[in-house]
Amino acid sequence: MPTPVSIVALSGSLRRGSLNTALLRAAAATAGNGVQIDVATPRGIPLYDGDLEASEGIPEAVSELKERIVAADGLMIATPEYNNSMPGVLKNAVDWLSRPPKDIPRVFRDRPVAVTGASPGGFGTTLAQSSWLPVLRGLRMRPWFGGRLMLSKAGDAFADDGTLTDEERRKQLAEFVAGFAAFIRAGKAG
Repeated sequence: MPTPVSIVALSGSLRRGSLNTALLRAAAATAGNGVQIDVATPRGIPLYDGDLEASEGIPEAVSELKERIVAADGLMIATPEYNNSMPGVLKNAVDWLSRPPKDIPRVFRDRPVAVTGASPGGFGTTLAQSSWLPVLRGLRMRPWFGGRLMLSKAGDAFADDGTLTDEERRKQLAEFVAGFAAFIRAGKAG
């Protein structure tokens, strides 16, 4: 029996019909034995405002998400690609999660992270995924580079119930999740 692994899977979209949230739900459905995926979104997290932080502290939605990440073994980010880069709503969530700065080591340092994404276009989320690298480096996370998954033409990839319709894509997603889980397990063992 493999060592259990827990992953918070953070979607970079607020839209209820988000392709990236659907991708993460499909990841949770295809996760192998011993892998638990907790799908989260940045819904309820306000725009970062230092005055708000000073007057009211960290918003409850941020604190709750922060604790879910701290309790997990790894973080999987599903990033949309907007204007050839990461979406503001997801970057905003990460900015809030890094507040106050003394929490950065507890939430992010050495935390295994995988980046994936879904796009209705033909190029997937190549540029958005790459734009996350300086952020992950700055937070001192431990990115997994053993696999890459960019679900292009994702508007056609899901059935009405949210399942991936293509067996090859399901297989690729399952391999991506298994590879990331193995990376997390190797870090826990080492």
